[in-house]
Amino acid sequence: MASTRDAIAAEEAPLRRERNRRLRQAVHRHKATTRQGLQERLFTLAFSGLVYPQIWEDPVVDLEALDVKEGEHLIAIASGGCNVLSYLAAAPITVTAVDLNPAHVALNKLKLAALTHLPDHDTFRTFFADANKRENVDTYHTYLGPKLDAKTRKYWESRDRLGRRRIGYFSSNLYRHGLLGNFITAGHWLARVHGADPRRVLTARTRGEQRRIFDSELAPLFAKRHIRWLLDKPSALFGLGIPPSQFAALKGSEASMADVLRARLERLACDFDLRDNYFAWQAFGRRYATNTRAPLPPYLKRESFDKLRKRATDMTVVHASLTEHLASKPARSLDAYVLLDAQDWMTDEQLSALWNEIVRTAKLGARVIFRTAGEETILPGRVPEAVLSRFSYDRDRCRALTAKDRSSIYGGFHLYTFVA
Repeated sequence: MASTRDAIAAEEAPLRRERNRRLRQAVHRHKATTRQGLQERLFTLAFSGLVYPQIWEDPVVDLEALDVKEGEHLIAIASGGCNVLSYLAAAPITVTAVDLNPAHVALNKLKLAALTHLPDHDTFRTFFADANKRENVDTYHTYLGPKLDAKTRKYWESRDRLGRRRIGYFSSNLYRHGLLGNFITAGHWLARVHGADPRRVLTARTRGEQRRIFDSELAPLFAKRHIRWLLDKPSALFGLGIPPSQFAALKGSEASMADVLRARLERLACDFDLRDNYFAWQAFGRRYATNTRAPLPPYLKRESFDKLRKRATDMTVVHASLTEHLASKPARSLDAYVLLDAQDWMTDEQLSALWNEIVRTAKLGARVIFRTAGEETILPGRVPEAVLSRFSYDRDRCRALTAKDRSSIYGGFHLYTFVA
């Protein structure tokens, strides 16, 4: 057993070094001895483990923009896997899910194994939607652990930095773990210290009640001087995946970051019916709703299970950077690209390298979607015009899609279509 662990560790070491190198390359813009440099290094340290147990991009909006068709090949940054599986449930397509974070790779592989080997949808839902029952650990050892590759099994059965076995996350609410889960937990604690309770939003029965509870319970927090001071520190937003270099872009022309976050939280709390917004349940309840008609990511819904079980072999999970993986693909081989918000972290050089590979690998009509912390697309002036001129971009449609995004945390949703 020891020799097996040593072999896995030796095999993982180059990938871990490469992940860390690329993250440093994207984030580190200042010397370590400066205040900005220290913030950048704290950010990369925070991103070394599980970040997103649930992805925070709305797959329904993604699917509207992508308009995937049978037989197409889609490549995406994997993150927590909610969206790539939701795309697979929508149509019989080929999906390549790519991520540099080994925790996200392990989570995606666990989900694929669960689709193949768990006995039914009820067990699948209990494991990934409830994700807080002791029986889930038994389910893992009975059905999943023996079916996983050695690296993935090692990840889930080993201990995290606090000494907890990672598979135990599924018996103690997976969604309270990871960097984002910790950020939401800290937000709840801060609210309760001031006599507010974000969970009260979930008691609303109408959109009007959602508005009244937000205005009375949460909005006043953002006017408090010490909270405004705290939120104007770039490190306060590490849990949202906002690197220091993008803090100013997110803040825009607002006087304080508190004003930006208040507006986005208001949209999450008030602009969508709670019966249709699982992002609100995660933000305000730190869990999914538990009733039989609860809003859930598409891949967790009962009607998706049989389709996903049949199509699980059509998804491949790759531990790599997206740009380098694209470099290994044939020319004119891909129909759709999902970049999440990764470009917010990239230098101009990295952006150009990525989009040159997209141009090389894209079929005519291929769609590229991504989100940005700020409202506007970040590509003009940073990616060569000779590249961007080969894509169409409809600003009004992108703004309409942004308004539909139930996660509400991004400033802009963007769709580029390869036309020449």
